[in-house]
Amino acid sequence: MDFNITQEQQQFSDALRRWVAKDYSFEERARIVKSEQGISDQAWATLAELGMTALPVPEEQGGFNGSAIDMMVVMQELGRGLVIEPYFATVLAVEFLKRSGGHEALLEQVAGGELKLACALGERQARHELFNLTTTAKGDGQGYTLNGKKTVVVHGAQADSLIVSARSSGAQRDTDGISLFIVPADTPGVTRHDYRTIDCQRAADIDFVDVKLPASALLGELGKGWEVLDAVSDYGVTLLCAEAVGAMDALSAATLEYLKTRQQFGVPIGKFQALQHRMAEMYMHLEQARSMATLAAVKVASSDAGERRRTVSAAKVKIGQAMKFVGQQAIQMHGGMGVTNELPAAHHFKRLTIIETLLGDTDHHLTRFIAQPDFKKTA
Repeated sequence: MDFNITQEQQQFSDALRRWVAKDYSFEERARIVKSEQGISDQAWATLAELGMTALPVPEEQGGFNGSAIDMMVVMQELGRGLVIEPYFATVLAVEFLKRSGGHEALLEQVAGGELKLACALGERQARHELFNLTTTAKGDGQGYTLNGKKTVVVHGAQADSLIVSARSSGAQRDTDGISLFIVPADTPGVTRHDYRTIDCQRAADIDFVDVKLPASALLGELGKGWEVLDAVSDYGVTLLCAEAVGAMDALSAATLEYLKTRQQFGVPIGKFQALQHRMAEMYMHLEQARSMATLAAVKVASSDAGERRRTVSAAKVKIGQAMKFVGQQAIQMHGGMGVTNELPAAHHFKRLTIIETLLGDTDHHLTRFIAQPDFKKTA
């Protein structure tokens, strides 16, 4: 198999890297973080101009029908550049719309950069079990009434519409009886509580109180949303793995540069053999993570759900371990400077820490990997 990226993918990567270097500097990012909205409309418009919002959208709706490999290339650059715009939240929601069908107008708006989306999936009691739902959707013959609360919705307050999971039947932890809905953020009964996360991005807790939805708000079949939810969350994990690789790449490069310039006893500290060994170990962890991220991007589209789950969970575990090692070693080798907000290294480490928790942490995915039916055969 050829693991080299195509010319078109390289062009996307180069365009993003040039934009970050020219217009999305660390100082500009800090200004955006401190703004009331926490994101930049200008930066979002630029992402749309570069074709990033259109990349995952089908060609019929004005997009490029990008694969997971295409998205991997983009997410690596966004991770490297510490971009805080609601791109991940939007493209994850796009995957829900693509799989459910029937929402072509929304996809066209996303492709043009006119619509931001977010996915309200997690709940306080659920931890990483997306099937553990207390949010309810009750049908009344004409539509549905939504009640419940979603927590830590990434860019939930910046989105124009939300993908919401709710229980339309069954017990709290059943996989049957889960339904998915598209909910405009300004629908009466929707209340969003916005806050900044430790990685300087935004999240929201969202209350749904007697929210009235038309029948057209349903995505896919009523009560049959688990398979879609499971598959799309794996797609999201793949995107996060790619972003983590980009962040670790930048963090490793910054650490190497610091070792070359910081002097102790009259010589650069990079000449000390113990630190050279640490850098070598960081490099090995990074390259293993890059390989697993690529494998996950290849297998996430597999028609074999078991193979998809095994590969994606294995990637999240391996990359979770790499994030911890690379992040901690980089901070330690930077010394006290490594934990200051004035240095990009600290922000890369914070972002890696959050990525480790999103859509299932290392322990969750290790348990999931072991629970797959073919685990004993492959062990």
